[in-house]
Amino acid sequence: MSGRAPDDQSTEMMGQIGLPELFDRATKLQTQGEHAAALDLYREWVAHNADHPLLFAALFNYGVAMNDSRDLEGAIAAFEHAIRLRPDFSPPYINLGRAHEDTGQAGKAVTQWLALAGNLAAVTGESINHKATALQQMARVLEAANSDAAAEDALKQCLDLKPYQVESAQHWISLRQRQCKWPVISEWDQVSRKTLLKGISSLSLANLADDPLFQLATAYAYARHSIGKPKPLYAHSPAAAAARPASRKLRIGYVSSDLRDHAVGFAMTDVVEQHSREDFEIFSYYCGINRPDGTQARIAAAVDKWTDLNGLDDDAAAARIAEDGIDILVDLNGYTKDARTKVFARRPAPINVNWFGYPGTMGTPYHHYIVADPYVIPEGSEIYYSEKVLRLACYQPNDRKRVVAPATPSRADAGLPEDAFVYCMLNGMQKITPRAFQRWMTILAAVPNSVLWMLSGTEDANARLQAAAEAAGIPAQRIVFAEKMANPQHLARYPLADLFLDSLPYGAHTTAADSLWMNVPILTLPGRSFASRVCASVLRAAGIGEMVCETPEAFVARAIELGQSRAQLTAIKAKLAMGRDASTLFDTARLVHDLEGLYRDMWRDFLDGALPKPNLRNLDIYQEIGLELDLENIEALSDADYAALYQARLAEWNAVYPIGPDSRLLSHDPAESIKPIRPRRVTAR
Repeated sequence: MSGRAPDDQSTEMMGQIGLPELFDRATKLQTQGEHAAALDLYREWVAHNADHPLLFAALFNYGVAMNDSRDLEGAIAAFEHAIRLRPDFSPPYINLGRAHEDTGQAGKAVTQWLALAGNLAAVTGESINHKATALQQMARVLEAANSDAAAEDALKQCLDLKPYQVESAQHWISLRQRQCKWPVISEWDQVSRKTLLKGISSLSLANLADDPLFQLATAYAYARHSIGKPKPLYAHSPAAAAARPASRKLRIGYVSSDLRDHAVGFAMTDVVEQHSREDFEIFSYYCGINRPDGTQARIAAAVDKWTDLNGLDDDAAAARIAEDGIDILVDLNGYTKDARTKVFARRPAPINVNWFGYPGTMGTPYHHYIVADPYVIPEGSEIYYSEKVLRLACYQPNDRKRVVAPATPSRADAGLPEDAFVYCMLNGMQKITPRAFQRWMTILAAVPNSVLWMLSGTEDANARLQAAAEAAGIPAQRIVFAEKMANPQHLARYPLADLFLDSLPYGAHTTAADSLWMNVPILTLPGRSFASRVCASVLRAAGIGEMVCETPEAFVARAIELGQSRAQLTAIKAKLAMGRDASTLFDTARLVHDLEGLYRDMWRDFLDGALPKPNLRNLDIYQEIGLELDLENIEALSDADYAALYQARLAEWNAVYPIGPDSRLLSHDPAESIKPIRPRRVTAR
């Protein structure tokens, strides 16, 4: 059968087939891959049932089938016809909006969803669900168009209708962060702070709070409730692996949506090019946007096999990886956009590794290792991670072949004063917190002829930060914004700055490496969490560990000192430039060599039956505790006070609901007094 309905579905029969039978036949054809035949079936039925009272439902399914076959114009016509026949039938509005979006007509898409939201006056479970879906779709498109305030408002309405929506809460919080709307977690009558925090994404939490225990618990809750409990499709036998020919190379698979012009893609190009082909075969699995570029082409040319997972569902993607015989599957996404976490849950490879793409723990039962370094996860901080911690000298890879535009712009070109001391903070706006911003304003106040050069956000966000500066006594014009531009041009303008001021709790990562490559020093203040410690690790690996401050007061004082003494800063820049090419930070060959050593260790663990089992005990209780804490201000606690805070809350829980053994902060007998744990903070040298 190819493109035609079966012969027995003659013109005469089309008027006799009922709607259930039509849907059943069409579904069977689609399941068998006969999409053209299913479309023919719908087309014939619609043509011979113009007066059928449920024609609108058939048109809706016909539109869905055309949309699945990428006939978007046909789908739009079918959905519009269904709406004309039955204006109060909600599903076509949602699908029509999405079809308009897919044809590049975002404005028409939002119009359809607005129409649906306005038409649903009746308060029924179905109408509420449809209205919530329309508002979610509107918010997604508005967010992509940088209409952040409108997207935030749509999501707030959505949460008013259904407060317990993880996806809506995640995006609402993320939008407030990138707009610098403080406090970020702002409850209202229908939605509590606790409800919002239950939906926070792991990345947004890393931007909000330096609380690695709550981050672990939040990751676990997301994995459990949003990823779910898929049955592993593949079992792996150490005995079978050990019996393989000695010549069989280890097969490493890198999974990422960011193997393109993206911070992860830029950093990974040199890694895949440097891998030893004597001992390893390198596979890449791409799951991002369909927008080929030079970085992606370079990675694809360097690996042994490039596979695009787009268009494959999770089972099919896992099957493809299993067919390739991957031994170690590396998750370069973590909990970031377009991740394929459910593929990892299916265990297509014996070993799953969390590295580089996401600065924190996954909290799953199927991620076995996390690759870090001695500073990002110092000894004693393993309690904050479900995976077994393995360490490189510096966990962050870098591309020594990165492209820098040949022309350096002038300060005037960038809107910067020629004679000022230029502090910069070129992290995304979502990383800015009130505490960090106040530190920067204190620095500007003490260095009068200085400005803060920031990466631009939306017009409203820029204005909000300038207003916050004025409220702190700093004229608005001393906050200067850098428009976003392509990476080669962005790198070329770094030297316009004198000193980069890092953010806390989520600091500069690949941005830090970019800044140091362009010989602009960074001043950082590390915390307890992974995201807060990367910049300090990068600075130490670059040979200027003296730029790591131990307290907020030291950070402010050092920034002021450097702003008032260009001689000191000149000496630091000279040291950075002199040691750059020989530094650990930019020694990709060493990183890859050491990484391959870790891969061999992981494989040895597997063959020995010693694959680590993630520790997920009592994490639901840690989440409940974290939901009640003052997360925005928890960075002010010392390590000892932070551990004591959780220990006290655990003791309260244990007094009412006895807690099982836990190797983190509890002794093996929870009835015993809780022993203090003090994660060691490494002092910069």
